[in-house]
Amino acid sequence: MDARHLPLVKRLLWLIAGAFAFAFAMVPLYNVLCEVTGLNGKTAGPGGFSIGGLIGDPAAPPSPIDHTRTVTVEFTGTVMPGLTWEMRPLTFSLDTHPGEMQMVSYLVRNTSDKPTLAQAIPSVTPGEAAQSFHKIECFCFSQQALAPGESREMPLTFIVNPDIDKSIRHITLSYAFFSIDGRRLASAATSEAKP
Repeated sequence: MDARHLPLVKRLLWLIAGAFAFAFAMVPLYNVLCEVTGLNGKTAGPGGFSIGGLIGDPAAPPSPIDHTRTVTVEFTGTVMPGLTWEMRPLTFSLDTHPGEMQMVSYLVRNTSDKPTLAQAIPSVTPGEAAQSFHKIECFCFSQQALAPGESREMPLTFIVNPDIDKSIRHITLSYAFFSIDGRRLASAATSEAKP
């Protein structure tokens, strides 16, 4: 290789590494954007999502309950391909007053003969309701591990904020469970292949 081309080759390698890092960071950045804006029906985590105090203060007093109206919340769930689990809500729908704390559970079972690790991703429809749907406790805040054949009830505690638009009378909360095992194995194989 001609020594004159060495600086260009180095720059191109840095460009490739930067493009790879940017692509790798896109999923977490997209999730942050969705949580902050409510885009794609994503909701804030415990105590609200806060970047410099942007949303919610965990020490703030609870919202008053609006007894003049009710919102019907429907619960659904799905297991994505590659994950050998079964999942169903134990409560399919409930009526709640905005500001009222509610607790429901999902029943999840590992149907395989191996321990598995998965992550639940929530989505709220209509999308305008996502900013007013606050999960206080949720199995989606962390990865879930199940032993072979294990079943578990996974709780969800939430509040629909009283500031929700009065035209919204029905909300659907959907969970999609994704396998984490495949990603972990792929990243382990990649790190072993590096010299």
